[in-house]
Amino acid sequence: MAITLETLQQFKERMHLGDHEDDNLIRILSASNKALIRDCGGYDIATDETFKELVFERSRYVYNDALEYFNANFLSEINSLGVAKALDEIVLVVEGDVIETV
Repeated sequence: MAITLETLQQFKERMHLGDHEDDNLIRILSASNKALIRDCGGYDIATDETFKELVFERSRYVYNDALEYFNANFLSEINSLGVAKALDEIVLVVEGDVIETV
């Protein structure tokens, strides 16, 4: 999913940034979004506020040249989102019939 102007503006407001580096911020947000989708599962930054918060936090670390500290500091949140997404995708099958999704 592409980073929208609304998401960019929310990040800039949170970080107290001006308009002079929008292209760089979009690149940072996009890379963070892709990395966290890979780590946590297919969340949508536009609809999931918890995931958006994590993308913003990772982007903040990238912006401040401190990405090497992000995973250790947010491991609990990354794991929680990953486990929640995995549980959402579990399908119970009994004798070849789909019974329910958990």
